[in-house]
Order: sequence, then C-alpha cells, then structure tokens
Amino acid sequence: MASDQSFVDFIMETIAGSGKITSRKMFGEYAIYCNAKVVALVCDNRLFVKQTAGGRKYIGEPVEAAAYPGAKLSFLIEDKIEDRAWMGELIRITSNELPEPKEKAKKKIRKTTNR
Repeated sequence: MASDQSFVDFIMETIAGSGKITSRKMFGEYAIYCNAKVVALVCDNRLFVKQTAGGRKYIGEPVEAAAYPGAKLSFLIEDKIEDRAWMGELIRITSNELPEPKEKAKKKIRKTTNR
C-alpha cells in the first residue's frame, strides 16, 4: 500500500523547525530529508527514522522495524508522532549524526561516431 501525500505533508509540518525539510517520492513511498540528508522513510503511512546512537538515547526504548522487506531496521515512530517538539528534536539529532551526503558522480557523455 502506498503512502498518502497528506500523511507525508503532516510529517513535514510536524518537523518543520528541524532544518530544511523536503521529501521525495520513491516507488510509491517517500524519503524525508533534513538539510539534504535522508533522515526518515514514510512507508505504508508509517514513519521510520534512521537509527543513530543519539536518536536511540533520546527515544529511550525505541521500536525497531524494517520499512520494507530487506531494509535495515529503523526506529518506528508511532506514539509521539503528533508531538512537534519531540519529533523536531529527534530529527535534529538524527540529521546531526548522519554523514554528509556523497556527491553524485557526473554522468559521462558517451560520444558516438558515424562510420
């Protein structure tokens, strides 16, 4: 089941004060970015935040689940999803601990010759 845009919009509004928040649709689901770093996934209208040591400490006893079959475990956020202050802090912590995104390699232009 694909996630609803309205749920993604709700999540983005909830964490808006955490930094530059954007989302990108991928295969019917969504990646949530904070300051150009993927901090969470929205799959089946559920929020999965990337695991970090600081996030684990902040949450206390996180529920861990895979966003989709074969995915790494993430923190499944359910109970405090409407708490703007709590969610904003979790996303800030997560973003601060994640590495900077790698620069994408430039595509090589393939030259063809007519013979």
